[in-house]
Amino acid sequence: MPLGPSAVAGVLVEANAGWRTFRPVINGEKCTRCQRCWLLCPDGVIERGEPYFQIDYNFCKGCGLCAYECPVKAITMVKEGDSNG
Repeated sequence: MPLGPSAVAGVLVEANAGWRTFRPVINGEKCTRCQRCWLLCPDGVIERGEPYFQIDYNFCKGCGLCAYECPVKAITMVKEGDSNG
């Protein structure tokens, strides 16, 4: 099994440049903590926190891979600027 990101979120060199149009939002009640989003995030911005996983929006590019791969659909993509999350 892959070990996931080799560093905690926030150690990337480049922050979000402001071009992200959608951001992932985690529904903690649906999340089963399967770690799939954490393992597959290409930017390594998802942290294993309590009570559920946390996303570092300073570095998230909004690619949507986490939402696409979530087996229970606990992650939804919300338009940037919406207060739905």
